[in-house]
Amino acid sequence: MKWTFDSLLQGKIRSTKAAVYKYVDRIDAPDENTVIFKMKEPDATLLWNLSDGAMGIVPYGSGEEMTQHPIGSGPFKFVSAETDREVTIERNDEYWGGPPKLARVRFAVVPDETTEALELRKGSGDIAINSLTPDTVVTLQQNSNLGVEHGGGTRLAYLGFNLRDPILKDVRVRQAIAYALDRRPMIEYLWRGLAQPARSILPAQSWAYNGDVPAYEHDLEKAKRILDAAGYPAVNGVRFHITMKTSTDANTRLMVAVMQQQLRDVGIALDIRSFEFATFFSDVQHGAFQMYGLRWIGGNEDPDIFEYAFHSSKFPPNGANRNYYSNPKVDTLIDKARREVDPKARKPLYAEVQSILAEDLPYINLWYLDNVMVHTNRVRNLRLNPAGNFDFLRSAELASPSN
Repeated sequence: MKWTFDSLLQGKIRSTKAAVYKYVDRIDAPDENTVIFKMKEPDATLLWNLSDGAMGIVPYGSGEEMTQHPIGSGPFKFVSAETDREVTIERNDEYWGGPPKLARVRFAVVPDETTEALELRKGSGDIAINSLTPDTVVTLQQNSNLGVEHGGGTRLAYLGFNLRDPILKDVRVRQAIAYALDRRPMIEYLWRGLAQPARSILPAQSWAYNGDVPAYEHDLEKAKRILDAAGYPAVNGVRFHITMKTSTDANTRLMVAVMQQQLRDVGIALDIRSFEFATFFSDVQHGAFQMYGLRWIGGNEDPDIFEYAFHSSKFPPNGANRNYYSNPKVDTLIDKARREVDPKARKPLYAEVQSILAEDLPYINLWYLDNVMVHTNRVRNLRLNPAGNFDFLRSAELASPSN
């Protein structure tokens, strides 16, 4: 523990999480079972970032070799990896929580959804989680050799705006877009009901969630009035053009096509540019966009996300404030909440942050995606959690010991 964090704070380990430990002054290890963090100032997010915040502990003396041969303390051990093909792990019999029932797991990189569905039908693949379109899931559900599990999730789909853009820096334009979009048919038809409307970047399961914030129910006439007042009259049916960048994900392509039609109804011409994910995400990181669509997966489960995504000190590369949102009041509330250790005192501060964000709209929070797992019947005891991660492998087992 001490070696890991000393190396992190000294810059010997490269990690995107390094910035969240900036309030750590030093780490002491008085004996082999005790670690003491000496803080520069109170930091209520520390425990989250030491556990569920995805920080890994490395062996004493670790160097660059850890990137190729990772060592951890989880239920499985790394075996091998082949870029763009597969990753293999095996049971860790010394796992502190008891060894898992699966001896080995292979994660296969499958190039497309059609192939993935075929692998499940043939039984050459056992599990696919959150990677198939709802239509494909409905089709596979008819196969007697397959099972489908689903439950409420915390993964958030959202639209992001570049607040340095001449058009989108006007909050009225962003609010008009929010009123113009109708999430209901997208949830019903594109997602087959496997999503829930979102009003915050935090999921409803979070202790700090505030759902009592301004909502933008579908209202075309209101959107038009706002755009007129903002100085964007319709000329030949078009007020202005906006370019939206997306990945080539099948669900995303369908979603933005619907959004394009809905925005056209209020005079906004949405131009869509789809890119392979690495290129798309690089553009988002570098501010080369007007609008984009992305998802938060896991990182939005704790209110620490507000600092990471909305504090003015977290513009890339220092954080994920990719929209260049800056509100001094929000900064002050986030800083105060971080220093306040008592959750009861922190909750109203985060509630106010969520109310302000709902007014300012650096994001349009679209929906929380349900977790959906399709699996062969030979795999059982699968337990989905809200985060939709791979924790189900802790309890998963094969129906036949011979397999």
